[in-house]
Amino acid sequence: EMDYCILSESSIWLALGTGARRFHVSTAFSAKAKVAMSRFEPGSSINYEKMHENINIVRRRLNRPLTLSEKIVYGHLDDPAGQEIDRGRTYLRLRPDRVAMQDATAQMAMLQFISSGLPKVAVPSTIHCDHLIEAQIGGAQDLQRAKEVNQEVYNFLATAAAKYGVGFWKPGSGIIHQIILENYAYPGVMLIGTDSHTPNGGGLGAICIGVGGADAVDVMAGIPWELKCPKVIGVRLTGTLSGWTSPKDVILKVAGILTVKGGTGAIVEYHGPGVDSISCTGMATICNMGAEIGATTSVFPYNHRMKTYLEKTGRGEISSVADQFKDDLVPDEGCEYDQVIEINLSELKPHINGPFTPDLAHPVSEIGAIAKKSGWPLEVKVGLIGSCTNSSYEDMGRAASLAKQALDKGLKCKAQFTVTPGSEQIRATIERDGYAKILSDVGGIVLANACGPCIGQWDRKDVKKGEKNTIVTSFNRNFTARNDANPATHAFVTSPEIVTALALAGTLNFNPETDYLTAPNGEKFKLEPPSGDELPSRDFDPGQDTYQHPPAESSSVNVDVNPSSNRLQLLEPFDKWHGKDLEDMRVLIKVKGKCTTDHISAAGPWLKFRGHLDNISNNLLIGAVNIENDAVNKVKNQLTGEYGGVPDVARHYKANGVNWVVVGDENYGEGSSREHAALEPRHLGGRAIIVKSFARIHETNLKKQGLLPLTFADPQDYDKIRPDDKISITGLKSFAPGKTLTAVIKHSDGSQQSISLNHTFNDTQIEWFKAGSALNRMKELQ
Repeated sequence: EMDYCILSESSIWLALGTGARRFHVSTAFSAKAKVAMSRFEPGSSINYEKMHENINIVRRRLNRPLTLSEKIVYGHLDDPAGQEIDRGRTYLRLRPDRVAMQDATAQMAMLQFISSGLPKVAVPSTIHCDHLIEAQIGGAQDLQRAKEVNQEVYNFLATAAAKYGVGFWKPGSGIIHQIILENYAYPGVMLIGTDSHTPNGGGLGAICIGVGGADAVDVMAGIPWELKCPKVIGVRLTGTLSGWTSPKDVILKVAGILTVKGGTGAIVEYHGPGVDSISCTGMATICNMGAEIGATTSVFPYNHRMKTYLEKTGRGEISSVADQFKDDLVPDEGCEYDQVIEINLSELKPHINGPFTPDLAHPVSEIGAIAKKSGWPLEVKVGLIGSCTNSSYEDMGRAASLAKQALDKGLKCKAQFTVTPGSEQIRATIERDGYAKILSDVGGIVLANACGPCIGQWDRKDVKKGEKNTIVTSFNRNFTARNDANPATHAFVTSPEIVTALALAGTLNFNPETDYLTAPNGEKFKLEPPSGDELPSRDFDPGQDTYQHPPAESSSVNVDVNPSSNRLQLLEPFDKWHGKDLEDMRVLIKVKGKCTTDHISAAGPWLKFRGHLDNISNNLLIGAVNIENDAVNKVKNQLTGEYGGVPDVARHYKANGVNWVVVGDENYGEGSSREHAALEPRHLGGRAIIVKSFARIHETNLKKQGLLPLTFADPQDYDKIRPDDKISITGLKSFAPGKTLTAVIKHSDGSQQSISLNHTFNDTQIEWFKAGSALNRMKELQ
């Protein structure tokens, strides 16, 4: 299936179908490495020499030490000699190495790629089927049900992947970020993924950034990808992790310090002597949840822990090359960060964050008292471990070590307990090594290798909608109603070890470091601190082969989209800008407080419509709170005077030729990378989103779809807008980078006010607006 030959002492070319993969190595590949590398697509490349050359060009220009983040990002510049570089200000044109898409976002990304008219992807790309599998009974049954329910979508993705040269990981393969860590991430690579937790790959020294599908289309089309030059936040780690403290506690602590928007526009770069006490998968956990502080991505410097992980996952030769270029994979001595946070791992205590927001941080030792004072339910109804954040072999081993202690005393979990393996490889290995049996015996249900309850794919039956209850998870995100669609569920995020301990105790009011459990025979006992091997002593068991490689010849492959389908719909181009100011737009909704992408475009049961823009638009802003009445999905139709659902009123405005705007608060669009939150308002007649501040991915997604994401020059101007106002945006004929626009607010009493609005558009992005979308502009340039 694969041949190799040594072309020189410094390079090996591996023939893969019609393409070739280049490695700069000094020895031939082992048989194990060859098998592992068979999953890479034609044209994929590891080219440290090119990155090294780019870094040196930039270093000479800037004449200063560079952070690791800068080395990797600037090492992927399209024009390192001419690119203007100013952290936090200029836009960089980059050449990422590869693209990854999960199945919920891949539908729209591939529909957009099909619309581009291009024959093949220009960079190695993969699709991962992990989002559409609902947790209901157990792994095998849930997977089979998902294959039947989602057959049309899976067939579309599989055939589109084959047609356009994209690798396809079938349902059951595992969660996208775990698959990337096991197969595609490596130190120094730049990868973009259509999921906000793509930064998981930073645990392997990679710059992995979450984006919307339109950004992925740019990269797959071979167009330089734009990113605002990130600031760099340094987190200096000292001391050593031990006992109950885990890598998850590092990011839970950081989230408490920086809050959900404190990392916006920045890469979080971990460094310092404490790094070496964290496993590679532990570093991935920390980077993964960096999405919860709004960071562009997070990254760790290359070290022996990464080298060991690469070797265990069949990529030892990559680590040999990385060793040769190690200076490019660690920060320079004396480099400067925009902000520095210091954390002593020896003093760090186990944390639990929540409810309703991932930055509300508490030490586990205090959560019981805080819950009592706050009126949060103390009883833990369900404990859930796994997910893309915490499903490594080490995570499962440490959880199993606690479960084994309980079983030895005859004790099982008081709460319901679920286990989500991150990949087929993890599932097969923990089954082989006995962890899965221990976790099942203590009361756990092993779910499918998929996202499941973490993203709302959970057919929960133990509580009714509206019933106040508490769950604890090792996931990353705990916004209202995210996991089970119940807004009364108090979800807390913590490590798998703490989840297991609290599931055993059945209450938040339990500190495993000091408190005792009671065995069925009345014996009191205390759990010993968790333990678990970083990696299996034997090789990983790969489990079932679930990967489909794109064929060398795909002209005979047909990608069918049934015109009558309610799940898939080919895209129609959005209208171009008419060349005038936007006059007398209605306020569809003035949103009160937090408005995440879950509020703008809910997941859960709506995931099935991710490939059908018109159908999924029926969830537009149905979770947002209307400031006029504190109600959800109830806004006044200013044309009829009657109240209706947000999408219904939007459709009525569109049918009557009335443009509209949304007004919002801070960090609007926080959360997932889902571009449907931008596609839906554009599809239903929206023209502008005016808020106090945006989350990074959502702001870019809005620009890509031809909308105007604008911010109040004076945040207090938010208070000037009334739900029944008409708003005109003027100054568009001279729309230019750095130049403010004006909103003329016409009140129903006949008075009017003018306010200034800021934007972050550059020249290229203004062309997207004028063309109607980035995809329209791409077609214009072909």
